[in-house]
Amino acid sequence: MTLSEIAMAGLPGLPDTRQGVDKRATTEGWAERPGLSRRRKGSGGGREYSIDLLPRGARIALIERDGVFSAEIEALPGWHEKDSLTRAERDRSDAKVYALKLYEAYRRAKTLSHRDARQLFPVAWKAGTITVPGWVKAIIPSLSKKSIDSWSKIRREHGDDALGIDQRGRRAAIDTAADGKVRARLTALLAKNEFITAAQALDYLREHFPEELGDISLRSVQRARARIEEDERNTLLSLRDPDTWRSRIELSGHRMITTAGLNDLWEQDASPADVMLKGKRRHSIYMVIDVWSRRTKVIVSQTPRAQAVAALTRKALVAWGKANRIKTDQGSDFKAKAICRLMEDLQIEHELCRPYDPKGKPHVERAIRTFQHDLSICPGFIGHSVGDRKKIESRRAFAKRLGADERDLFEVDMDLAEFQAWCDEWTDLIYANREHGGLKKPAKTPALKAASWSGEVRRVDDIDALNLLIAPVPGNNGIRTVTKRGVRIDGEFYMTKAVEPGAKVLVRMDPTDLGRVMLFDPDGETFLGLGVCAPLAGEDPQQVAAEMKAAQAALEKRKRAELRKEMRQIKPRDLMNAARSQAQRKAAALLPFERPATPYSTPAMEAARQAGAALRPEPQGYTPEQREQVSAAIVAMPKTPPARPMTAREKMRWAVELEDRLAAGERVDPDEVGRLQAYQDTAEYKSWKFMIGREGRERIVG
Repeated sequence: MTLSEIAMAGLPGLPDTRQGVDKRATTEGWAERPGLSRRRKGSGGGREYSIDLLPRGARIALIERDGVFSAEIEALPGWHEKDSLTRAERDRSDAKVYALKLYEAYRRAKTLSHRDARQLFPVAWKAGTITVPGWVKAIIPSLSKKSIDSWSKIRREHGDDALGIDQRGRRAAIDTAADGKVRARLTALLAKNEFITAAQALDYLREHFPEELGDISLRSVQRARARIEEDERNTLLSLRDPDTWRSRIELSGHRMITTAGLNDLWEQDASPADVMLKGKRRHSIYMVIDVWSRRTKVIVSQTPRAQAVAALTRKALVAWGKANRIKTDQGSDFKAKAICRLMEDLQIEHELCRPYDPKGKPHVERAIRTFQHDLSICPGFIGHSVGDRKKIESRRAFAKRLGADERDLFEVDMDLAEFQAWCDEWTDLIYANREHGGLKKPAKTPALKAASWSGEVRRVDDIDALNLLIAPVPGNNGIRTVTKRGVRIDGEFYMTKAVEPGAKVLVRMDPTDLGRVMLFDPDGETFLGLGVCAPLAGEDPQQVAAEMKAAQAALEKRKRAELRKEMRQIKPRDLMNAARSQAQRKAAALLPFERPATPYSTPAMEAARQAGAALRPEPQGYTPEQREQVSAAIVAMPKTPPARPMTAREKMRWAVELEDRLAAGERVDPDEVGRLQAYQDTAEYKSWKFMIGREGRERIVG
């Protein structure tokens, strides 16, 4: 449009005279805007200006003066089962094709060039002066000159179906490079360090994937990072902030921990209290919750320690009765040997959660969170986080905060005793009578739920015995060795008459008397007696020592008397006879073999042999009468037939019986043993032995 045509149109936001429009064009530099002005081809010359230079209101007014444009567009085929595109892609393709066809109809109806139609059609589409079906308008709420050009080019080069594929969502080079390894590495970088910049990530990728990526731009890395942060947000959150991931993302089941009834399962946990007490100390709270009824108990401790866990367990036992199971985390105060021993003594099953797994005891975790939130009404509340603390500090003017004491800043007004009293009121009054979403109707509060239990409740009938079980033990888990001076604890000796020196004992301190200790056997199941430290007990050391010595002497005297009674049962020759008998039994099972010997003699021994021969009397021969008598006696002797040789079976029976006698430890003639050993080396014996092993002794030799 020329300047005169613009002035005559009387458009809103523009002068209605040519001079005014000319001044506006000169001020805004319409002629210097490339591509938005041209020389007029008609007679008279001059310049024409694109309507893109006009204010938006003026452009909309121009289009509205032409009225609402509508055109008949042929129906599109739509989506079908065998379509190569998805339903969403087909709808997007049909909408773009419809828009392009409507654009051509608009251009022809207005007799506009492509240049002018591209300027007017998007404005008319946005202004609503073109009749567009609702389904098309929903997919394409607005368009631009660039959209018309790009859609026309895609349709001309690739066909109508290509318009349905969202080119903006195509996989980038970083996503496809190295079969996805580059994207995986970039994801790992973001998980390892979420504060890394895109430029730093680009340097890393260029260093490790130079061939796969080529010359990628910083903008490509930024877009890839944005996609990864969106697509992998849950996984990245689980690595960066596991607590937030468990709280917001991780699936959780409702009442997944089931219990059999009241006192079936307790959960215990500890946490620093979000309140400051007098002395500028932030104490720790220990909480126990009965899962079935949701009732709670709280103990306040200056520092996390096992003694607080024992005190909390005692408090719940006295108030509720005995539990079947207690579940805790793996903190050192819950895993201490004193706590494990206490659970064993009370016969309570102690369950430990997996490390860093708050899901193992969700009920006490949630109860502690509720308790911490209720602390906001207490004096000395310091907030649940650093941000909360800053907000509390900022409530006071800067001048009042500057140099102010923390007690004044947070209005600290409670000591340990007052805070413990508040905790008891919270558990027994506030929380116990508050409706709990995890409890079924009609018992909607922990107090009503516990009162509805009609089963058995096992109560502790001897509180003093329970107090002794949770009594503190000295170092080294309470195990001590009794010496001649007694049991040593913290440099002091506790004398005892119940245990002899050298014995190991388990020591428990008397909570009411520093000068007395209780001694148990090492497993803690047998009470042995008391130990007394005279200086700490306020007694006369000499008198205590005398009493202990007298008791020890009486004990030793009784034991010596019993021992002497047994000693009298031992005769003087019993040991000697026992040694001889055992030696004979061992010798009977052994057969000495005589080794070949070489005659040995010395000149002195030879002379002694000759002297001995000289001393022996000469043997006297038989007289004729004696010789006749011997001959007659030999002739008169009865003739015995020669012995029949044994058969092979009889010989084997003899060998087996002799082996049985040797195995039983009986005395056997050495000659018989020698014959047996010689027979055992023969093939005949080995054959019979093989047959006995296969057929049995009774069947072979009887």
